[in-house]
Amino acid sequence: MSEMRQLVGLLKQIDDQLVACMRCGMCQAVCPIYAETGLEGHVARGKIALLECLADEVIKDPAGVKERLDACLLCGSCQANCPSGVKALDIFLKARAFLTGYYGLPPVKRAIFRGLLQNPKLFDTVLGVASKFQGLFTKPVNDMLGSSCARVFSDLIGGRHFAPLADKPLHDVATQRDTPRGHSGLKIAFFYGCVVDKMFPRIGEAVLKVCDHHGVGVFMPHAQACCGIPALSSGDRETFEKLVALNMKVFAESDFDVLVTPCATCTSTIKKIWPLMAEDLPATTRYQVKELSAKVKDISAFLIQDVGVTPADVAVSGEPVTVTYHDPCHLKKSLGVSAEPRALIGCNPRYKLQEMDGADSCCGSGGSFTLQHYDLSKRIGKRKRDNIVATGATVAATSCPACMLQIGDMLSQAGDTLAIRHPVEIYAETLAGR
Repeated sequence: MSEMRQLVGLLKQIDDQLVACMRCGMCQAVCPIYAETGLEGHVARGKIALLECLADEVIKDPAGVKERLDACLLCGSCQANCPSGVKALDIFLKARAFLTGYYGLPPVKRAIFRGLLQNPKLFDTVLGVASKFQGLFTKPVNDMLGSSCARVFSDLIGGRHFAPLADKPLHDVATQRDTPRGHSGLKIAFFYGCVVDKMFPRIGEAVLKVCDHHGVGVFMPHAQACCGIPALSSGDRETFEKLVALNMKVFAESDFDVLVTPCATCTSTIKKIWPLMAEDLPATTRYQVKELSAKVKDISAFLIQDVGVTPADVAVSGEPVTVTYHDPCHLKKSLGVSAEPRALIGCNPRYKLQEMDGADSCCGSGGSFTLQHYDLSKRIGKRKRDNIVATGATVAATSCPACMLQIGDMLSQAGDTLAIRHPVEIYAETLAGR
């Protein structure tokens, strides 16, 4: 009965938010899905029309409702461009939670989210073992990008090229730390996120190197859990709330000034989604969530705004490396952070920034969207790849590990030989040998 009351409450929250939509259709102009399909049901206005009769539609055609709701990257382009201020992401996340609460999770997702994500130590162990044996099933395909592909049955995964699991995750490479404030007078809590930890530990190492150089104290516990967005995007609010509670136990009572992440998705999730979807958590936890969310910052924003890093005085010989920057949706459209990553790249005089067309257009990743709708994801990603290559850059930079995976896939399948870097890696190169 309590679950049914929660579902009814969720439906009421969705209804209250739907009235803001004026049906102007401005969301059509910026929706990457609509740009590919031209289907009204794929744009925010069409989904909102569906949700106005959610309870009835779920009874009549549950599979159809789910299919239309799942056909969304959750990139926030519609929300950022809405003149009426419709909180489309909030509505879609709550609608997915309603559907999953009503029908339950598919068995595979239940095993992953509730069996693994809710148990961070088991999650680390399983992926640690997988990293040791991945060579049996995958093979390197592009040295510059560091990508791999499947040795057999590649058609089963759509012919994807992907970054392999790191030999050693960040939590093995870098020990837990709780260092005091140095000459900067600042101390961060470092939330590195699952993809950085398990696939791109070099980004986490760059964060630590930069913090050490600038005298920034670091609290980096290894007991931290996933930010929860993969589960919430699939409507699994139970797992999301448990992951938030796990992270509160780790971070809420610790002494630090800013919670820093090098992942645009983690930053946006902690900043905006945690407070939004934490209504059912105990009052103390809700308060802690609000306090922690107010402290979270993207690493580039932290270094530019708080630490005040400036262009490094390093020797430059020969032509600078041309780099182009892709704006992750969760950083620019959700949090308005776009100048700081470019400023951080500009602090390395060995690089020259060349803007691409559509730098802030979605790359087509969308987390689980690329798993469920890979053909559509590839069509969107191909456009991003073409814009990157047209700049003549030899390095593509972005602030989201998930975007790095998607862009790497597109570049690798096209046979391109670009490198992909995070802005903090580019800045950290100026500190080599110091």
